[in-house]
Amino acid sequence: MTDTVPAENIATLSELLKLSGSQYRLYDIGRLVTKLPKEQFEKVELNQLPYPTPTQGHACIAIAFWQKQASQPYLWLLKLPLDERGLLNQGARNHFISIIVDALGADLTQETSKKQEELLKSNPYLFTPAQYKLASLNSKIKVDLKQPPSEYFSPFKQYLSQENHSDNWQGVGVQGITDLIARIKQDNHSELLVKALPHLPEEVLSPVCSALENEQYPVALIDALVSSLTNALASASIKPEATVRAAPLLRALAANSQHIHVKAVVAQILIQQQVSSELLITLSSRCWQALADEKTLMAYFEHLLTNDDLAMFASIFKDLVAIPLMRPVVFLCIRSENRSPALAQAIGQLFRQT
Repeated sequence: MTDTVPAENIATLSELLKLSGSQYRLYDIGRLVTKLPKEQFEKVELNQLPYPTPTQGHACIAIAFWQKQASQPYLWLLKLPLDERGLLNQGARNHFISIIVDALGADLTQETSKKQEELLKSNPYLFTPAQYKLASLNSKIKVDLKQPPSEYFSPFKQYLSQENHSDNWQGVGVQGITDLIARIKQDNHSELLVKALPHLPEEVLSPVCSALENEQYPVALIDALVSSLTNALASASIKPEATVRAAPLLRALAANSQHIHVKAVVAQILIQQQVSSELLITLSSRCWQALADEKTLMAYFEHLLTNDDLAMFASIFKDLVAIPLMRPVVFLCIRSENRSPALAQAIGQLFRQT
């Protein structure tokens, strides 16, 4: 790429990055923090594919890019609008490219002037995700680029190795948690976590589960989480406050929610007479892959209606139907002869409003 290449001649973000001579990695940072294959993103940019994991009508993407001689990557955190079919809004993407080229010209990794900084900061497509997502993203990038973890990694590993987990948890840092979880398949990290899991205080369990939601990990850890979740659900039937522990444990299973053991525990949740709103929201926002068959999704929709909250039903329905994996299953449920009168009425009401 040269300084003379005008923005209108650059058709896609992928092309912009390649022309700049940058190496780069892409991550989805909307629903979960996961790698976004370059080939898939190129098809998304050409509107050959809908965005795979939309979040409230947007594609939330992190782009880490660097020149060969650089030790640290630059990071763009983008929120680009999608249309009703989940296809990328080309005008918004092109606008983002023109802002970047106007500010930085040929060299995306140059030191920026005050004027350039102002132009970049006013970019309407840049956003700041939640801190726990940024911590997970940072850890993933370091693993992918074979860089060492932060200074908080060793203290957290040491904490997991100790006998009494109610001691010294105040010294645990979120970045240390995400650094270890991003390396969950390395060394003895999975075994350490399996052993410590039942004993972790809520203050540590919650950020551990937030980090685990972004990783695929060994079946022994899946089973340990499923077991802890089952115990928490059983306790919740006696003490409703125990649900507080169940929600993060379910969330921790997100990236593994297509696994047969996770699907089994989700089925177990959905045969209960009552399911808390928190668990229902966690299922749709993070464990949607476990709902991707007609019987399970139908049971899920029926539970949404028992809470008598049509606004929540409408919000979750619209969210799920926007996910390419879920869209055909949602339509099967809409057309099913087995749907209850209450579900038929709620769907009818939903379509009358749109």
